[in-house]
Amino acid sequence: MTTSDITKVQLTELLSSWKQGKITAEELQNWMVTHYDPPEVVIGKGEPEWTQEAMNIVMNEYEIAKIEKFRLDNAQFAIDFVNCSEANFNQTKHLFIQDGFSD
Repeated sequence: MTTSDITKVQLTELLSSWKQGKITAEELQNWMVTHYDPPEVVIGKGEPEWTQEAMNIVMNEYEIAKIEKFRLDNAQFAIDFVNCSEANFNQTKHLFIQDGFSD
């Protein structure tokens, strides 16, 4: 089995591209569906545990959520969560989960 890595920088750049309108929500989700498969992909290699967990949560949510629920106006919450510290992990997670998507 071949493994590949998804880096924090790569994920942050992808989210920033969506936030800036360089890619659509559909393209964001398609990237997640294509690249995020935990058995074959190493997420955040070399990053702290909380960063790896944040990356997995963000990627999982954008992979499974309905595109019409994505909130472009709150894309920064996903970026902030991926770039969180151990001290603000729970706060940034809450903002992303609660406000990153419409109900």
